[in-house]
Amino acid sequence: MNDTINDLHSKIENLKNEISFKNGLISILSHDSRSMFGNFLWLTAALEQETITKEDFFKMLPQVKSDAQKNLQTVQDSTAWLKTQYGDFKIKPEKIAVIGLFQHLEEKYAGGLKEKNLSFRFQGDTSAFIETDRILIEFVLDKILNNAVKYSMPGQDIYLNVITEEAQVILSVTDSGTGMDEKFLANIYTYDNPVFQGTAGETGVGLSLKIVKNFISLMQGSIEIISSADKGTTVSLFLPKMNE
Repeated sequence: MNDTINDLHSKIENLKNEISFKNGLISILSHDSRSMFGNFLWLTAALEQETITKEDFFKMLPQVKSDAQKNLQTVQDSTAWLKTQYGDFKIKPEKIAVIGLFQHLEEKYAGGLKEKNLSFRFQGDTSAFIETDRILIEFVLDKILNNAVKYSMPGQDIYLNVITEEAQVILSVTDSGTGMDEKFLANIYTYDNPVFQGTAGETGVGLSLKIVKNFISLMQGSIEIISSADKGTTVSLFLPKMNE
């Protein structure tokens, strides 16, 4: 009887979290879209009515571009999540070499790493394998590394550390960047946390980590974030070990 009640409470809590996530997602999309298009319409109208000069117009274009890029990223992340919620999407586990995931990320982020003079290094078990959905794990690691690059200072190192245990594989992305205070860390998965600016002026709405947590749950894993202001952040993924 108690097990049935506990199971029911668990399902209710999961449903509440799912509804909260969806409501937050809709709120972000609507707010960002209104803000971006509103600013763009105001700017073009001001130019047409000659209430601003062409010089001022062009000075404001970089901000419009930044807002558009942020909005596009939100839409892309939201689309990735929606694909897991509707239609015939199913987890497709496959044997994946972790070193291969590292090499994929290293190649994808070569330009961004070079631009900031950052090094991306592998530590730990080079022979580790995981059995999970490639699309989901690549999305998750991409978003985590993206944040590590965004909040790292030029010349710093970022590590992908891999530990193989009896029942799980732990993948950790560690940076020595700006990090965050404990009060912000406590709200990292809610819609109350502030938007942080990267060390090169990059911005985001904090949506990616919320989707990352959802995807990790789909992969039957868990996530842990340890961070300190001005000392950096470690994001660890705990994934079931591949069946032999």
